[in-house]
Amino acid sequence: MSTAEQFSGTSTRILVLAGGLCGGAGVALSAAAAHLGGAFVGTAASFLLMHAPVFLAAGLLGANRMLRIGSLILLVGLLLFCGDLLARDFIGSRLFPLSAPIGGTLLIAGWLAIAASALVRVRP
Repeated sequence: MSTAEQFSGTSTRILVLAGGLCGGAGVALSAAAAHLGGAFVGTAASFLLMHAPVFLAAGLLGANRMLRIGSLILLVGLLLFCGDLLARDFIGSRLFPLSAPIGGTLLIAGWLAIAASALVRVRP
């Protein structure tokens, strides 16, 4: 098995796992927002729920390396962005300085990389 095939198989599993975890966390945080409130919990829940199907689709399709890399960038951005929002509500401080803006920038970059993956020729 080549290194590229190993990366493909590992990233596929990571993305499907991330999709399931984001979906579950999004539902749990939606319930927490409804019952406990918190200024940022609902936003984090929405972001997790809207990105969960993206990770599932990218993991299951895995059409090319650019799609997988873009999805992994998206995942890191989502973790930083939502992590910072949740840290503000649950522990009263930021994850680290600029974590939400860095996460948001990575979210944008991930989406752009996913878009660019449509322009990459898939080798048979």
